[in-house]
Amino acid sequence: MEVLRRNTDYALRAMVNLARHWQQGPVSTRTIARSEDVSCLLLRKLMRQLLKGKLVRSVSGPSGGFELKKSPTQIKLLEIIRVIQGPVNLNKCLPKGDVCSRHTTCPVHKKLSKLQKHIDNYFSEITLQDLLQET
Repeated sequence: MEVLRRNTDYALRAMVNLARHWQQGPVSTRTIARSEDVSCLLLRKLMRQLLKGKLVRSVSGPSGGFELKKSPTQIKLLEIIRVIQGPVNLNKCLPKGDVCSRHTTCPVHKKLSKLQKHIDNYFSEITLQDLLQET
């Protein structure tokens, strides 16, 4: 089981790339794709999702491309993940307890709920700036 899908990994790498260029002007999809070793076609699709999710802005013209909509210190990993793949859920009963009639008495649900909270908290604490400091 993968918690983060391949496309999410690519989008995260693209966002870190844009964070490296914060306030230096837009970066073309082709440049990001080349430096992150991602298909340009796939990256265009991911950038459209990030644009729709209001995490990046598009700049038209010959020196156009994409740039972060806000500072790398303000963009959380969880935001990016949710824009690309939706919520990270360990089990289908976790986002809505009413999916299963046993959710109030189920020991598995109780333990997974705790782990789910840890995962959500962890991803919501990490910013793009934090990832930049790892490189």
